Amino acid sequence: MGPHYLDRLFAPRAIAVFGASDRKDSVGGHVLRNILAAGFDGPVFPINPKHESVAGRRCFRSIGETEASIDLAVIATPAATVPAIIHECGEHGVRAAIIHSAGFAEGQEKTTGIELETALLAEARRYHMRLLGPNCLGLIRPASKLNATFTNNSARSGSLALVSQSGALCTAILDWAEAHRVGFSAVVSLGDGADINFGDLLDYLAVDPATRSILLYIEGIRRSRRFLSALRVAARLKPVVVVKAGRHAAGSRAALSHTGALVGADDVFDAALARAGAVRAMTIEQLFSAAELLATKYRARGHRLAIVTNAGGPGVLAADRAADLGVELAALSETTMARLNKLLPSHWSHGNPVDILGDADPLRFRAAAEACLADSNVDGLLVMLTPQAMTDPLAAARHVVELAAGTDKLVLACWMGEAHVLVARAFFTEHQLPEFPSPEASVEAFAYLANYQRNQQLLRQVPGPLSPHSSPDVEGAHLIIDTALAERRALLTGMEARAVLSAFGIPQLPAMEAHSGNEALVMAESIGYPVTLKIASPDITHKSDVNGVRLNIGNAQAVRTVYHELVESVQRQRPQAHITGATVERMYKNPHGRELHVGVIRDEVFGPVISFGLGGVAIEVLRDRACALPPLNTFIVRDLIRNTRAARLIGAFRHMPAVNHAALEQVLLAVSEMVCELPQIRELDINPLVADEQGAVALDVRIVVETPPPRRDRYGHMTIYPYPTHLVSHMQLPDGTDIVLRPIRPEDADIEAAFVRNLSPQARYMRFMQTLEELSPEMLVRFTQIDYDRELALIAVVMQDGKEVEIAVARYGVNPDGDSCEFAIVVDDEWQTKGVGARLLTLLMEAAKAKGFKIMEGEVLAENGAMLSLVKRLGFSVSAMPDEPAIFAVQRNL
Repeated sequence: MGPHYLDRLFAPRAIAVFGASDRKDSVGGHVLRNILAAGFDGPVFPINPKHESVAGRRCFRSIGETEASIDLAVIATPAATVPAIIHECGEHGVRAAIIHSAGFAEGQEKTTGIELETALLAEARRYHMRLLGPNCLGLIRPASKLNATFTNNSARSGSLALVSQSGALCTAILDWAEAHRVGFSAVVSLGDGADINFGDLLDYLAVDPATRSILLYIEGIRRSRRFLSALRVAARLKPVVVVKAGRHAAGSRAALSHTGALVGADDVFDAALARAGAVRAMTIEQLFSAAELLATKYRARGHRLAIVTNAGGPGVLAADRAADLGVELAALSETTMARLNKLLPSHWSHGNPVDILGDADPLRFRAAAEACLADSNVDGLLVMLTPQAMTDPLAAARHVVELAAGTDKLVLACWMGEAHVLVARAFFTEHQLPEFPSPEASVEAFAYLANYQRNQQLLRQVPGPLSPHSSPDVEGAHLIIDTALAERRALLTGMEARAVLSAFGIPQLPAMEAHSGNEALVMAESIGYPVTLKIASPDITHKSDVNGVRLNIGNAQAVRTVYHELVESVQRQRPQAHITGATVERMYKNPHGRELHVGVIRDEVFGPVISFGLGGVAIEVLRDRACALPPLNTFIVRDLIRNTRAARLIGAFRHMPAVNHAALEQVLLAVSEMVCELPQIRELDINPLVADEQGAVALDVRIVVETPPPRRDRYGHMTIYPYPTHLVSHMQLPDGTDIVLRPIRPEDADIEAAFVRNLSPQARYMRFMQTLEELSPEMLVRFTQIDYDRELALIAVVMQDGKEVEIAVARYGVNPDGDSCEFAIVVDDEWQTKGVGARLLTLLMEAAKAKGFKIMEGEVLAENGAMLSLVKRLGFSVSAMPDEPAIFAVQRNL
């Protein structure tokens, strides 16, 4: 692998500044002064045809006049001049530019601005140049002594990287950070993000050794799949914390479904962050607090928090904040309660928070904390102290630190006050135990760590498009939907929607559509009493809005009467509606049923989203929902359910048995399959979905469809690419050995590590072009937790002693141009010359071609004769690299 394609932006060797000037109000002049003041080591060339010298340096009329090799162009000239400057830079060999200039697609003159932006992008692509901006503050890279911004602030050197869509916010954060002595590895203002965007920068920062944590300020996302793909890669390697503006955007979605009315863009953004393994903060201070905490070794094992306090008020404040953030106060076990009753005064709080009273001495703090940490219901402990007359803050702190050292559970401290607790706080800092000044900040810290742990687990999930052992009738569902679209209908009829659900195995009660009272009677007799009648009309979206449902019809005499009453009543209310009849459905009778809701919407940014929560006619009033981006698996489904109020309702309570969780989960998995395989679905409502101890049944369904745009990729409508199960294949060697060839999964980390460890030193050197004993933890994560949209690793495995053993791996990753990919392959020494490598590389080329890549390329050591022979047989061209005679470049058109 060569240098990263953004190296010339972050670590240029020479810079040209267009628009440089000595005027104090000049953007170009301010940028030049910042570059010089930061102590940039390389040559800096001011360029402005109106000046002979700027800042005491010779000023050039054009970049060609410099006769120097330049990596980075910094442009602060009128927008109309920028496309020509990009052309000039491209001709000169510049490969990166920062465009401070405004007046492009963001300006008031939209048409002209868009034309200018289109022109500069065309020039940049012509010369393979990457652009930051336009209309951006610029970039600060302390390690490169680079400050290419026009802010009055500089940045301390540190390990936090900040990427912001708002230049003004960058300046405010830099000002805040200076006062708080916070340092940065990089500060980047995206501006309009016409070329370089969040995805590119996350790619770079993910592998940047100077960056330990990444902070993002987001106002909007343009390319969701690219963004989320890069975010998932970065979050696997480093903590990523996000602040998003516009949480309460005005306006509502015109929706034909309950889901569309309930789920907002902010819900979806949270769901996307969760699947990407990132954490969200709400304020700038929280952004830095979360980043600093996540950069430490501390992690939470779950959301259940125990609180020990010597004052009731702070305990209440902590509990309130926990409720706000979805942090669960741990239910202490009977054993723990009995132990605390023996250890504490009789009038302690007898619950969580554990109030050990104001006269608590250090040993009482220790006893209560120790009891809570021993409880298996507790994932983390917050110990809070207020300085009272009998309190010894330092002695109590010593006990807390000692207990924390002896447990694998997270322990946080909150020593409130100032003068009386300063020494204790210093003691916590010395022993690296997280300590906070307020109950709210303490609970927020626990929430960040708990959410990070949860989101990292979600990140590691790689479900396929279909559940294991599932075999839906995808073709039949497509035919039903395509028929409706051919008739220019967006809303499926009730029977069509039921048929689509049936194609994916979602249980429903027997139903038929009747077009007359007599037909309704015949159908009711066939289905069995009691029955329900529901109005059938393509013009009526919500039946309950027109009183279009009649329940519990128990005999033949009533069926015809109710049918006619139903149709006439709805016709009076909606005289323009075309009524086709009524659906006759068997009445649901189990008294233990809970009404739930499962929905799908198509978010403008992140595509299809699945929601779950309480259902029924009061769904908009209850407003209980959680969201997840498909594809789902059982782990994600259970997490989705857990984040709703419905989670408590479906358990056992009073006389009600718990619902059949497996059946409920299966419905959600089937909906995920529908979303993956049916890109025509725009909105879907199953409301109510009734769950009881026997199973889950869809009582009503509404599906809105549209013709999807043409895509090469089968799952191009989804932001998160499913595990590519269609790439699993088999081969058998002449000796009968069976080999499975499949995409790698996160759980393959152990066999991947063993595979590399067992390679001969020569094989490892041929693959990695360096001496390498085994993969580092970071490399192992990077190799096994991949995003299948942008990269692919196929492994060959055999069964030995009942376990999978990896014998070969081939992988590709997308190049910055988006049209080509770079491959690598290695085969275990014992399995070479058996055809495994050729088969694996052939499958890899086929997969890359199917993804739309035009070229596959790679680098092979000149001494690796076996690999050179293999790629030649498979049609690769081989050529020596002029600057690296020991390496051959290999390439093949796909």
